[in-house]
Amino acid sequence: MDETASRLGEAWTPPVYDCSSAPTMVWKCTVPQHETVPYNFARNAKWCSDGSAVLFQCEDRTFYIPEIPARYCSSDTSPTQSTLTSARVFQQQSPILDYTWYPSASRNNPAAFCFVASVRECPVKLLDASDGRLRASYGIVDHRERQIAPHSIAFNATADRFYCGFEDAIEVFDVQRPGEGTRLHTTPSKKSKDGLKGIISALAFSADAGSGVYAAGSLSPASSSSSNIALFSEATGEAPIMFVGADSFSHGASPGIRSSVMQLMFNPTRPYLLYASFRRHESIYAWDLRGNASNPVYCFDRDAIPSSAATTPSISPTITNQKLRFDIDITGSVLGLGDQLGNVALFDAAPAGSDIDDLHLVSEACAARRLPKLKYTAHEDAIGSVSFHPLRPLLLSVSGSRHFDGSTSATSNEASSSSSDSESGVEDNGEAKGDGSSNQNVRVVRIRWRGPQPIAHDASAKLWNFDSRVVGGRSTTGTAL
Repeated sequence: MDETASRLGEAWTPPVYDCSSAPTMVWKCTVPQHETVPYNFARNAKWCSDGSAVLFQCEDRTFYIPEIPARYCSSDTSPTQSTLTSARVFQQQSPILDYTWYPSASRNNPAAFCFVASVRECPVKLLDASDGRLRASYGIVDHRERQIAPHSIAFNATADRFYCGFEDAIEVFDVQRPGEGTRLHTTPSKKSKDGLKGIISALAFSADAGSGVYAAGSLSPASSSSSNIALFSEATGEAPIMFVGADSFSHGASPGIRSSVMQLMFNPTRPYLLYASFRRHESIYAWDLRGNASNPVYCFDRDAIPSSAATTPSISPTITNQKLRFDIDITGSVLGLGDQLGNVALFDAAPAGSDIDDLHLVSEACAARRLPKLKYTAHEDAIGSVSFHPLRPLLLSVSGSRHFDGSTSATSNEASSSSSDSESGVEDNGEAKGDGSSNQNVRVVRIRWRGPQPIAHDASAKLWNFDSRVVGGRSTTGTAL
């Protein structure tokens, strides 16, 4: 077979992540900074279906699509193509709560290159990812006729509908029919103790399209009488299939996890494994839904091993309230997550062996605690999100958080004082009194006070290459197991 035929016969192979040593940093950028929001940083980052573009959710109420070299995100590996397009910024009216790509979004398909976004006090928007224009809107209205913005959004496996989670309900929209959707109540009433109560903060669909199963998590912490993670089916509607983390309402939820659900995710190749992260909780938990789902089978601990001693403080700070999102690669074999110290850890998402089937756990403390295969220092601030490239052994990490340092308050007060001085002055009231006296000058002082403004220590995004065939020096240090 000649070389041309060999190239034509090449088939795509799933990415393999080399975790024997720290990866190579191949690209880096900083999110745009503005005078109005000097502490701007990316909270979340998600690749589209073919990895041709990545979308950032930024602190300054914008969506940002950075300019990444085509050799890292395009299916065309020709060295003549340097970049795909220029960076784009899409400004929103209010803070962004959540967003998700259309499942088949790609730069190569303009019709499908779009995403759904939830913006506070606005209808759900279907936005074009090439220019930010509004394609369609989907309204969620409460009993007082106010627009409700969902806290979580997820497309179903067939991509014809998307689900939006808000307080005590899930709204279902047909993508082809903008306007109103169908409401599914997760609890019978406000006073009822049954069902899934609170704001639905996380939604995730199983990769098994035929099952139509999806998981929903609530911001209300689990109690002794209820669980805050439930499984639903598109076929059954409002009635939950089962609750995860609780034997039954009479027996109560499993001990140890009493926190708000931040993220849910099914394993892409093992749809019976469900992963969850919780607010102010350092671990990621996994449940095997084929059997008893009252207790997790795996616990992925961010602090299982220390990172570089030169970069890790001796005393760990208070656990952050910030969402720190994890991700699983397309093969379902590697789980990646970041922490508030700027470290990235990689785990075996589904360790080899049949130990899952043999586990008979009685409490959360008995879950098999997994050690990371690799942990390395990636940023100098909290890592809000890690995202695996869908087709290549690449990992994107974004960092940033709001810090109120002592110097910030002083700077802000000085700026406020100078602003007040600049506004102070003598003005003529321009009016003559009726008794014929001359105009009097009136001193007007306008004071504009601004409180302490936060800063971001590291508002960067970095792309890491885990391909073992890459030749070149390593950009950071890491610990491999």
